[in-house]
Amino acid sequence: MKMRLVFVVCLLLCAELFAGYQGTVLGSERTRNLRQLDYAPMLFVYHGQTVAPGRHFFTYPERNKDFRKYFHMTERGALAYLADSIGSGPNAHTYAFAVSPVVGLDYRGGDALGDTIWPAFDGGLFVRGYADSLDFDLDARIYAEGHSAGKPKSFDGEVFDVQNEDRGGLNYVSFARYRAHMGFNYSFARLQLARDVLHFGPGYYNNLTLNQFALPYNMLTLDLTFGPLRIFSAYADLRVNSWSYSKANLNDRNMYAHRYELALGALSLGVSEIQILYNENKPWLFVPIVPLFIEKGNYTERVNNGALALDANLQLLGLARLYGEFFLDDMESPYAVYENKYSNNRWAAMAGIQIAHDFYVGGYRVEAGSIAEIARVEPYTYCHYDTAQAQMAHLGAPLGNPNGPNSLAVDWTLYARLGFGSAPSFPGGGFGRNLFVGLHNKWLWKGVDYGSNIDDPYKTVEKRFTHGAPLAYTLAPSVGFQGRNVAYFAEFTFVDEKSAYVRVSFMW
Repeated sequence: MKMRLVFVVCLLLCAELFAGYQGTVLGSERTRNLRQLDYAPMLFVYHGQTVAPGRHFFTYPERNKDFRKYFHMTERGALAYLADSIGSGPNAHTYAFAVSPVVGLDYRGGDALGDTIWPAFDGGLFVRGYADSLDFDLDARIYAEGHSAGKPKSFDGEVFDVQNEDRGGLNYVSFARYRAHMGFNYSFARLQLARDVLHFGPGYYNNLTLNQFALPYNMLTLDLTFGPLRIFSAYADLRVNSWSYSKANLNDRNMYAHRYELALGALSLGVSEIQILYNENKPWLFVPIVPLFIEKGNYTERVNNGALALDANLQLLGLARLYGEFFLDDMESPYAVYENKYSNNRWAAMAGIQIAHDFYVGGYRVEAGSIAEIARVEPYTYCHYDTAQAQMAHLGAPLGNPNGPNSLAVDWTLYARLGFGSAPSFPGGGFGRNLFVGLHNKWLWKGVDYGSNIDDPYKTVEKRFTHGAPLAYTLAPSVGFQGRNVAYFAEFTFVDEKSAYVRVSFMW
């Protein structure tokens, strides 16, 4: 009853408010923590890639070109706002920044979680701004949660602390999280320091090389754009184990990644490559003209792991797009991949379609569509020779496809967003009030044989793809309302997994 009252009050508060607040980048979804007022922002970035004409690139985080253009419109309502310049005339240096407190209240529970998290509070600051060629944003929060489970587990997969009343005080879980971006921009180049997640390729749920649903890591990136050609290079500092007391984290795991994209009107082509180094670090690999799949052979095989992927996206008349990706971890020979019998041929493939359309009802804009993907990941893909070394993982979770090795997944979502504002919308977030509804279906076959876990040491054996794997089907409706200062959303999962996630957010 109390939860229901909170939701009703929230919706009433939202009725007279409008949305704003933009970050410096268009980046990954935040499905586990650091939720703000917007719901599924990346889904609508991809919606825009489907309906809008022009060149289309699929490398994220991507610079938000509207950030400065509309800053004085979207951020002026922040609790703290300052805009000024140093000097005058053509040599003036302009700067602006805004600071907003963020507060959230969550309820989470489910069979897979084995826990009920309530009450769950988070609070912190969202800071964003720019000065000349520099732009930045920081979202930092502190969390405090109550857990019904005797031994709580981390909901988001990152490090957390359990406070025990036996040692004095109360039983609760506390931790801190942040994501941040600082970019230096010059003409065709952007150099960025960030804590975020890289997402390479046109898929939304099942990208194979680097995926937005991985856990965040610290990174340095270089983004170069020359007309239809985009070149992206990244270095990331990865953690081996999600348990902060693990001695495995005394070892270094480093990632280098390159992506090359060519946008030819309706057709976009991409090449992605990554290299994971264990207790080795080779800064030379950051140089974007260095081919990682060749350079890999110059270092010790037992402590480095590499992969290469090709992807394509075809836009169809501004109404749909077809896309796919092929990921090659390792192979004995091209025929052996065709035969697909042994574990030394490790690969993955993904295909998808998105249908989207914008229209108006009673003067209000509606963005509606559907997105469907199928992904196959062979056994031992992302794995390496020894446990907890050069796996393509961070904090125990895959950097690529979230279902991990030896999996077959089908995702299908119907979605719509109704905007109530009179001002133009921005990519990934409306400027007016908006109401979101979605329905996500997922069919997952996850293998149970050796080679299905990303930490399984690789060995040459006959592989069995999803042999005996049970089907797990989930149906997940969701609804969200975004205002300028208040937002509400609810997600529920049914059938083979039952869960609930409800949140109220406030930002000033």
